[in-house]
Amino acid sequence: MTDLIDIQSQIERLQRQAKEIKAKEFDKTVREIVSKMHAFGITAKDLQNVTKRSGKPESKIGRHINLKSKKTAGGGKVAAKYRGPNGEEWSGRGLTPKWLSGLVSEGRSKEEFAISG
Repeated sequence: MTDLIDIQSQIERLQRQAKEIKAKEFDKTVREIVSKMHAFGITAKDLQNVTKRSGKPESKIGRHINLKSKKTAGGGKVAAKYRGPNGEEWSGRGLTPKWLSGLVSEGRSKEEFAISG
């Protein structure tokens, strides 16, 4: 059975090994990144300008990178688009809720439950 001192010394040894590997691979990784930057015409300024404070893409690169979830513009709750007979609500996004899919399978129309306005 291994005791705490043995485990701690193993952790220290593995951390040293990880640090050595990182140091060896750092230069190679930087060279690969710089090579790709040259191939795609990416500048350091492009990397700095990928997003504004709002998180919206700013540069030609950022337009192709999904950096932020797009659930809602303000991050709040989406207004209900459908209301069920028992007051259930659904925004119309994502999977159809069981209450609505059950009613549709009974022959009712989804539009019957649409909230007007």
